[in-house]
Amino acid sequence: MALMERVAMLLRANVNDMIDRAEDPEKMLKQLLLDMENQLLQVKTQVAIGIADQHLLEKRQQEQAESAASWRAKAELAVKKGEDELARLALERGLSHDEMAAGFAQQVIDQTAEATALRTTYARLQGKLKETQAQCEMLVAQHRRARMSGKAVKAMDSGKGTVVKSSTLRRFKSQIQNAEADNHAGRTLLEGESLEDKFQKLERDGKVEQLLEELKQKHGRMLEAG
Repeated sequence: MALMERVAMLLRANVNDMIDRAEDPEKMLKQLLLDMENQLLQVKTQVAIGIADQHLLEKRQQEQAESAASWRAKAELAVKKGEDELARLALERGLSHDEMAAGFAQQVIDQTAEATALRTTYARLQGKLKETQAQCEMLVAQHRRARMSGKAVKAMDSGKGTVVKSSTLRRFKSQIQNAEADNHAGRTLLEGESLEDKFQKLERDGKVEQLLEELKQKHGRMLEAG
């Protein structure tokens, strides 16, 4: 009974509520899982014992039923032989075995129900253990993130001077990058025409020469016509 009460408490356990009340959530969750694993092992043992007891009771019932049938057969034999008193004794013995067989039959019914309940409890506890394991992994991860976030906030609070210094460094870096960009632009202007500029000039010169040639041809045609 104490075992089943402990199992019932574990099945009713609300992990989130336990987390809220725990000083060390990770330690509490590990202990909870350990308790559930231990209880699961004990229930599994009880299931095995319950099934074994059920089979034993069924065997005892069958033995008593066979004994009762055997004594009734002996009573029939005694009647055939004219031994009424012997037949009467055999029938009484047979009735005793019938009564014991009936008693074992009731125990088989009770034991079967108990074994079934144990198997159901085992299955529920097994499912609860898997569910709790997954839930614990998630809660432990959340707890660790929260703890790391707290440390980060403290580090930020204690390092405000460092933040100011970092901001100053970023401003200096930006100024340096701007100066480098200006220097690069100046060097580009001093270097003269780029390769692209030279090709563009060639293309433009070609177009000028073509237009000039067209104008000369046009002027020639006008002179010939005049």
